[in-house]
Amino acid sequence: MFLEERAVSRRDFLRLGGFGITGAMLLGVMGCGEGAGGSQGGNEPYNFTVVIKATDSEFWQVMASGARRASKDLGKVRVNVQGPPSEADIEQQVSILENAISEQPDGILLASSSSDATVPLVERAMSQDIPVVLVDNRINTDNYVSFLATDNRKAGAKAAETFVEFARKDVGRTSGKLGLVSAFAGIKVLEERDGGFTARLRQIAPEIEVIGPRYVNNDIAQAASVAEDMLTANPELLGFFADNNHTGDGVARVIAQRDLGGKKAVVAFDTDDQEINALKNGAIDALIVQDPFLMGYKGILFLVDHIEGREVPKNVDTGATVVTRDNFNDPEVQGLLYPEKREITPGQARTGR
Repeated sequence: MFLEERAVSRRDFLRLGGFGITGAMLLGVMGCGEGAGGSQGGNEPYNFTVVIKATDSEFWQVMASGARRASKDLGKVRVNVQGPPSEADIEQQVSILENAISEQPDGILLASSSSDATVPLVERAMSQDIPVVLVDNRINTDNYVSFLATDNRKAGAKAAETFVEFARKDVGRTSGKLGLVSAFAGIKVLEERDGGFTARLRQIAPEIEVIGPRYVNNDIAQAASVAEDMLTANPELLGFFADNNHTGDGVARVIAQRDLGGKKAVVAFDTDDQEINALKNGAIDALIVQDPFLMGYKGILFLVDHIEGREVPKNVDTGATVVTRDNFNDPEVQGLLYPEKREITPGQARTGR
């Protein structure tokens, strides 16, 4: 049995309390408290800019909700959340970051879509004593305060192990072809994720041949079309690995339409409402769930700690959890899937996950 529907849905929480998305291309979200301490002196709060990859993805809404929660819990922070509509809008994200630096915030929390395009701006901010904490995607400089992210190679390996488990269970064999559907080419986190997946797959199931990756520009409809084409060309396909939530949504749509739930192994990364429903309904066997809420929460906490002279770690693995129908109701899993259920304090965040 799954938990009963909540009075406030996950999507409503993120839209109203967690992020406040209204369709605008740039979103300014203020979360403030009245404690002492900003760089202005006196009782002025710290003003932090949070630059996310995209406003069209629940993953980044969850990260923003973590930043807002930290701002509330600390009681001395204002956060201004901004981002382009899509992860493909790299030039617009660069422009947003450039404008943010010109406004001289007390700190910046950045989820960079590109590993190269934002490097000059991050280095400029750091040179102007604007501390920058990075999340999710490592960029090609060491000039930042801290980097919080999933160890994507390790998480990709988990995905491979999970796929083999469900191929054995759903299809009854661990030989044949697998479709790999990827959001983008040339994105470091996805390259690491897919590389970890394929490397581990070669170790534990060398008779599985990977078709792909097929890139879909982070578009759900394109992902569905690619999955449809793969199944048509390879009717005996073992199943799919989808490396983010939009690719997972597209693959799950085809699995449901073809009534292939429990007949093909499907493992996808991340989580949104569509993926959660697909997991419940059997179109997806397992989700590899990152912790964007913790990235946002710790990111704000680390900015404050750095400004106030406390040591912060240079690199933090925020972890990844395999979620299936078997462990869906576990309290820890519920906190990952539904941020409104998350129980966390600054002290807990400093000492662990």
